[in-house]
Amino acid sequence: MSVAAANSWFSALVSPGCATSSHSLSSNRLFCASRRPYLLSASKSSKDVNQNPVKGKPKKSLSKSAEKEAVLQKFPSISRDGSSLSNADGRSTWNKTGRSQLTSYKSSGLQRKANKGLLVDSTKQQVETGNLQDAAFLNAVVKVYCTHTAPDYSLPWQKQRQYTSTGSAFMIGQGKLLTNAHCVEHDTHVKVKRRGDDTKYVAKVLARGVECDIALLSVESKEFWEGAEPLQLGHLPNLQDAVTVVGYPLGGETISVSKGVVSRIEVTSYAHGSSELLGIQIDAAINPVVVLHLMTKESALEWHFRSDDVENIGYVIPTTVVSHFLEDYERNGKYTGFPCLGVLLQKLENPALRTCLKVPTNEGVLVRKVEPTSHATSALKEGDVIVSFDNVRVGCEGMVPFRSTERIAFRYLISQKFTGGVANIGIIRGGQFMEVQVVLNPRVHLVPYHIEGGQPSYLIVAGLVFTPLSEPLIEEECEDSIGLKLLAKARYSMAKFKGEQIVILSQVLANEENIGYEDMSNEQVLKLNGTWIRNIHHLAHLVDSCKDKYLVFEFDDNFLVVLERESALAASTSILKGYGIRSERSSDLLEPYVNSILQNEGAMDQHQFGDSPVSNSEFGYDGLLWA
Repeated sequence: MSVAAANSWFSALVSPGCATSSHSLSSNRLFCASRRPYLLSASKSSKDVNQNPVKGKPKKSLSKSAEKEAVLQKFPSISRDGSSLSNADGRSTWNKTGRSQLTSYKSSGLQRKANKGLLVDSTKQQVETGNLQDAAFLNAVVKVYCTHTAPDYSLPWQKQRQYTSTGSAFMIGQGKLLTNAHCVEHDTHVKVKRRGDDTKYVAKVLARGVECDIALLSVESKEFWEGAEPLQLGHLPNLQDAVTVVGYPLGGETISVSKGVVSRIEVTSYAHGSSELLGIQIDAAINPVVVLHLMTKESALEWHFRSDDVENIGYVIPTTVVSHFLEDYERNGKYTGFPCLGVLLQKLENPALRTCLKVPTNEGVLVRKVEPTSHATSALKEGDVIVSFDNVRVGCEGMVPFRSTERIAFRYLISQKFTGGVANIGIIRGGQFMEVQVVLNPRVHLVPYHIEGGQPSYLIVAGLVFTPLSEPLIEEECEDSIGLKLLAKARYSMAKFKGEQIVILSQVLANEENIGYEDMSNEQVLKLNGTWIRNIHHLAHLVDSCKDKYLVFEFDDNFLVVLERESALAASTSILKGYGIRSERSSDLLEPYVNSILQNEGAMDQHQFGDSPVSNSEFGYDGLLWA
């Protein structure tokens, strides 16, 4: 690796991100199913986005807020460079064997002629390749040992067999560490161990961001922190920056080193959480890792893993996403997520299309649909053309200026906002320019990518097992057993209201009470006694409040399941006992049902419950994008 070529060099710490033990095969499917990269995005930086204002509008700058200052005080690892809030990412992902790793890389403080975002004088922090073994930043990376007990989504009243995994975490100061969310998912016990020490210390999970795959840990033991030097969060690297990946690869306990360069920086899909955030592609030949990017007196934690489909290609989670995660936690005392605008957009490359929409310039994206659960429904309409976001012009391909000479997907700007934040949207409606304000919140998924609280909800009525459809359940059951029609709803339908779920009959516990229905599985239940079912809690309420002689369940294609109500409820106890099930419903369904969705039940129809399809072309055609 040539230092002169890149005017900088990076080193990387790799550790066995989440290497599972041999008895965790049944759980690995949940983490390994998707091969899309998990990546993270950037915090607000005036140097990251070249904000070209709309004509007639003053140029806006991104100043530090009181919240950011509080974060700086809480997490001293975040850079105080006045140009931007530096960021740290750390993350690991799963490969084909169910293992993953964390990495970090460090750059020297050699002066760059073309990079305005880096500090110049960093001779005190230079680490030569020969002294890599003694570099202090290696000691800031610790090994994580986690014991997991994941839910059994097919049998939601029980959990899967316990398994263990190892991962990596990074010290960021104030008694806290960063690791990957999936490394501590469904955790029952977490321990960490410092490099060169045999003692393991108990750690606590403070916050977990599944969509960005980041988790915040704390260790109370003072002994653990003796002599510790937390890592600091730095800037995004530049293209062709050299990287050296250092860490603990698969099959070994000692540190390993490999090299590569930064080859691409773009918004990309994250596998673990369904979000699209900023990501960095590198060509280092490494196992799944987390990359730590140290720049001068700063460092940028970045999680990385290698694609299964392309050799020697890896994706790194930029530090900007970690910075967003930390500030979100500091503001709210918990992780609230990355917000979205809640619209389906179409590119406006075609001149005739722009002329028809009365767009005078080569810019803007067309609003195709507005999600019913988004605040944008009160401000945006189908047919609007979005031409600016917070005074930053949006091009006809959905791109915005990024740093000095680059462009990046419009979604990048949205990812810089926080839950509840307000965005000023410049639109052209009917040929007239106007500005509207939209409150940004996380997307409401009809079929969630992860289960809040860990354990899925369920209801058993005379052996009929009902549960909400979720991505973990689809992964566990396999797509073939779900069926194409239900799978299409899961992939291409939007939630009509907050709290809506697709409730399915997952299986039937065979008994004389349900004769003729015992072969049913993974079928969506639509109505009970003529009432449309909103979610699993609503179904439980309908069953409990029913006074009719029969319980009539209606499924797709007018398929009926009819049970004599009193006989069915009386048989439930013996059925549960025969199958060794303690309760007929999950604990969350014991709470009183509160109807906070719709007051006018008479206005409801089938299109308001899990039947708002989005065509395949809207997900696969390159001219369309979600924001």
